[in-house]
Amino acid sequence: MKKLKMKIQGMTCKGCEGHIVEALEKIGAINVKASFHNGEAIFELPKDTDVELSKIAINNIKYQAGMIEEVSFNKNDSDDKIYDLIIIGSGAAAFSAAIKAIEYGATVAIVERGEVGGTCVNVGCIPSKTLLRAGEINQAAKSNPFIGLKTNAQKVDLATLVKQKDELVNELRSQKYINLIDEYGIDLVKGEARFINKTTIEVNNNRYIAKNYLIATGASSYLPKIHGLEFVDYLTSTTLLDLKETPRRLTVIGSGYIGLELGQLFHNLGSKVTIIQRGKQLLKDYDPEISDTVEKSLIEQGIELIKGVAYERIEQIGDIKKVYITVDGKNEIIESEQLLIATGRKPNTDTLNLSAADVNVGESNEIIIDDYGRTSNNKIYAAGDVTLGPQFVYVAAYEGGIVADNAIGGLNKKIDLSTVPAVTFTNPAIATVGLTEKEAKNIGYDVKTSVINLNLVPRAIVNRETTGIFKLVADTRTHRILGAHIVSENAGDVIYAALLAVKHGLTIENLIDSLAPYLTMAEGLKLAALAFDKDVSKLSCCAG
Repeated sequence: MKKLKMKIQGMTCKGCEGHIVEALEKIGAINVKASFHNGEAIFELPKDTDVELSKIAINNIKYQAGMIEEVSFNKNDSDDKIYDLIIIGSGAAAFSAAIKAIEYGATVAIVERGEVGGTCVNVGCIPSKTLLRAGEINQAAKSNPFIGLKTNAQKVDLATLVKQKDELVNELRSQKYINLIDEYGIDLVKGEARFINKTTIEVNNNRYIAKNYLIATGASSYLPKIHGLEFVDYLTSTTLLDLKETPRRLTVIGSGYIGLELGQLFHNLGSKVTIIQRGKQLLKDYDPEISDTVEKSLIEQGIELIKGVAYERIEQIGDIKKVYITVDGKNEIIESEQLLIATGRKPNTDTLNLSAADVNVGESNEIIIDDYGRTSNNKIYAAGDVTLGPQFVYVAAYEGGIVADNAIGGLNKKIDLSTVPAVTFTNPAIATVGLTEKEAKNIGYDVKTSVINLNLVPRAIVNRETTGIFKLVADTRTHRILGAHIVSENAGDVIYAALLAVKHGLTIENLIDSLAPYLTMAEGLKLAALAFDKDVSKLSCCAG
């Protein structure tokens, strides 16, 4: 066989690539790869086949065959190629870095041991949020605040919901990840990557060399040390989303954003949900007004929350999981058909053999990076959840782009995570950006705060859903907005406006002087700004 590369004009889409592949295969070509992005096709022909036949085949389907050259075979498809950038992992950070690196003209390979697309599209944001929406609709059908509406909910067909969820995941995985591999000319290597020295990895017994590496392997569920857990059929945030039947009872160990979102999801689908946590305060990193409001909302909805727990042991008898706990010196047993472990995430670094590459890790085996995304080996970078920074897909994508700018573009960009918005997709949602009151005081700011309940926000009043809060934190001297924290419907949409205020140093007066559309939840930001110096309960509609 001979391996050939042909330049082709006229390809404009993935469909064109398919026509090229089909035409070349008809003349006996194998291993055909066409790229409209690169304007070329690479293929193999038997040695006795005239290469002119390939040009004729392309011209016959109304494309223009250009220069054709013979290229050498790689011994194992990698030995004589040194990539500009090899990325381990295939999530948001990986593709952000890959696309930007290719725009710089780099050669890029992505190594993936599992499903292309990473956590967000496969087992995180996309599947959970589509099911969360289904749960919200079901809950609204069961219980709505309008006395003139007669709504009711039937038994949930979870298997059908999960099938629909899987179809959406497959569609978006293809659109946003898999289809981009050929479009941008990325080499995909399937298998487990392992460093064997500072510049070389091994995958499936083949060696790959790169001038720069990006480790973007993400994180996975962390399992707490509770006696007996290893003998119980527990669920993680991944396996829970594949259940085909709604459990009568669900116990959730852990009350971070994953535990709260998924606990409320199954409450909305009809399960009796109990959420358990070790700490005395829900959402301990938030200001008390926020955590108290969220707790009030959960209790109003009928979700049981148990705080200040010491875990004794867990056991399973038949299908029933029993969690033995001590609360305020009293022993309790929480029983349920399903048990979700939602106690945080751990970085996926165990199999990388990072010591061979001189890459330092922290106490939780997270990869330590500097302000530029570099590890202790200045040719190896890391981004996303594997660093245990803010675990959001948009942070991972942002960091991946910075890495490409620095490693390939030769820039010296710093990663700036000073204004990262965070959203928990409960109902009401929780959204925050900037400093909490406690954080601002610890830094040394003299702060003033404004807190208003949703019963002062017209949108919430007309929705008849007034459990929630807006809180603003400002510098007393300059009036600059330092932080914004919201518990409300659509808080995740509102927080972007607050992010711009924090990021660009807007003041209380700037918010007050801006026109806020009436009967939107975003108006709560302006009302909270007014509340620094006024009693907003005594204002007329839209009054400033």
